[in-house]
Amino acid sequence: MSGPAPQSEPFTVAALYRFADFPDPGAIRMPLLALCEAEDVRGTLLLAREGINGTIAGPADGIAQVIAHIRSLPDCQDLDVKYAQTDRMPFGRMKVRVKREIVTMGHAGLDPARHAGTYVDPADWNALIADPDTILIDTRNAYEVAIGSFAGAIDPGTASFSAFPAWFDAFAADLAAQGRRPKVAMFCTGGIRCEKSTAYARARGIDEVYHLRGGILRYLEEVPEAESLWQGDCFVFDERVAVGHGLRPGDHVLCRDCGAAVRPGGPHACTSQG
Repeated sequence: MSGPAPQSEPFTVAALYRFADFPDPGAIRMPLLALCEAEDVRGTLLLAREGINGTIAGPADGIAQVIAHIRSLPDCQDLDVKYAQTDRMPFGRMKVRVKREIVTMGHAGLDPARHAGTYVDPADWNALIADPDTILIDTRNAYEVAIGSFAGAIDPGTASFSAFPAWFDAFAADLAAQGRRPKVAMFCTGGIRCEKSTAYARARGIDEVYHLRGGILRYLEEVPEAESLWQGDCFVFDERVAVGHGLRPGDHVLCRDCGAAVRPGGPHACTSQG
């Protein structure tokens, strides 16, 4: 079965999240789903008591209508949205799901809306991570890190975000044993995981914690390639698979056997072990 046919105007892709207080996320679900379907918007949105997260795509006017609706929800006026353009619809249908968390870490009691680390704008990120007193941590999973990251970043080697707290506990214990209290900078795809990871770090006694505002996607959008410290591509969770500077789609595809992002014809662990 062939994919959706290209349209005359490019589709707008909106990656969004907001930590907010939704006492009854189920009541938000159906009106939001109905609006997305009416505006021919597709993708996935996750709702939880802690807020909203997801990526959607559709006509520019339809996306604008959906974003306006989400901004009207409690505490969502400052919704974080990153936009991109694509010639093909990257999603097959629209899903709005109610979950326990909008990004699963598995630790109750964190309040990212109030206790996350200090935001650093993309324009100021290079100076922070070039500081030798800064430890840089990539909070994404290993399969994402494999196709691109910032030079010198620590890769926790996690298979899921729920494994990050255990890794960080061991990392923080090692720092304490060395008597070190460095600045810690964290980054992720769009910024949402770092809201929780920096809140977790602060809860574990790391005082000076920073994270990249808008994540890798905003950095790739705003920082000129000639000035960029990013190496490789950034994995995204739609049919674009990965994007590079300027949010241009890369040449990665998903391996049908293991789901890893690979370049066509290029070697990777799955094929090398086959």
